[in-house]
Amino acid sequence: MRLLVVTQYFWPENFRINDLVAELTRHGHEVTVLTGLPNYPEGSVFPQFRDDPQAYSRYEGAEVVRVPMRPRGRGGLSLMLNYFSFAASASLLGMWKLRGRKFDAVFAYEPSPITVGLPAALMRAVKRAPMAFWVLDLWPETLQAIGVVRSSMVLGAVGKLVAFIYKRCDLILAQSRSFIPQIQKYAGADSRVEYFPSWAESLFDLERAVPAEEVPAQPDSFNVMFAGNIGDAQDFPAILAAAESLKEHSHIRWLIVGDGRMGGWVAEEIERRGLQHCVLMLGRHPVERMASFFKHANALLVSLKDEPIFSMTIPGKLQSYLAAGVPVVAMLNGEGAEVVKNAAAGLTCAAGDHAALASSVLELSRMTPEERASMGQNARALSVREFDRDNLIRRLEDWLETMTRDRYPPSISRGV
Repeated sequence: MRLLVVTQYFWPENFRINDLVAELTRHGHEVTVLTGLPNYPEGSVFPQFRDDPQAYSRYEGAEVVRVPMRPRGRGGLSLMLNYFSFAASASLLGMWKLRGRKFDAVFAYEPSPITVGLPAALMRAVKRAPMAFWVLDLWPETLQAIGVVRSSMVLGAVGKLVAFIYKRCDLILAQSRSFIPQIQKYAGADSRVEYFPSWAESLFDLERAVPAEEVPAQPDSFNVMFAGNIGDAQDFPAILAAAESLKEHSHIRWLIVGDGRMGGWVAEEIERRGLQHCVLMLGRHPVERMASFFKHANALLVSLKDEPIFSMTIPGKLQSYLAAGVPVVAMLNGEGAEVVKNAAAGLTCAAGDHAALASSVLELSRMTPEERASMGQNARALSVREFDRDNLIRRLEDWLETMTRDRYPPSISRGV
């Protein structure tokens, strides 16, 4: 198939869409990626890209078509301008750059924002190619949950935008089962929505990994590792409150691998609370190196704020944690917590409950290595059973081929 992938985020930024594109090209599909300038999460365009943009014009056999956009910067207004600048640039300049090109299907990747659906819907109409839309973040509910938008009028307008985009999709993919009724509320009950979770990148082989040198040696420590975006949704106030309550337990360390909009605040709070000895910020590193950091982890931490919308979410990092075969400590509500609990892959507590998080970490640290290893084995087994990368991508290929065949039988020619 000739596939057009529309995504605001792409390599050298670390997102799962990179792995999907690479695998689709390996399966023999002709993939073109329409994307912006790499600037996540720092908020400014990556220096290595500015120095040599041409070096980032192809990725694992896929052509990468980039359009200008406003970097994320800092602050809510700058972020909104970032979202809409990509949508406008990908719609106008992207259409020009792809003039005369034919595609069998359009695939839009939406971890956030929903506005990525605007250029994707335009491409669907002009190219006369059916569109699949992978929803990893629900708008407008997430905007309200993290306090970005409080106006009911604005939230209502965003809801209308969501409905506009969803109703132009031939297939909508939901990252959790709980997402499906929320999506159908905007897309219509007769819309085609399928459960399509994330998977772990094929990089988490802890047996072969060499421990990351960035982690200071501390014999007999119990390391709780958080890896990923340091944002408002991850509820770092609760995480730091748990760390503060355990700071007299000298064997417990909290290792934070990643970066994000709240990174500066977290660093300041660590110093203010006197947690420098037990909470270490190790910075952002390529996904290819995550196994070397996970090698140090006795438990992997996943958390989301106590908001209804987040109880419907399976955090993307959870699949990577499960594949690593390390016990999970989850400060979550809803579907994500149930995944961990039902598989006996770790310990869970309610979102926002820092005291329960501290208790769970202490309980894990007091378990025998054999007990923790059993949890890790359960995690790995669940990863293979429910979130196998190869099976999921094959399922996606089948959906895309069926979608294309159903919308445009062979006798019908497609657009330019």
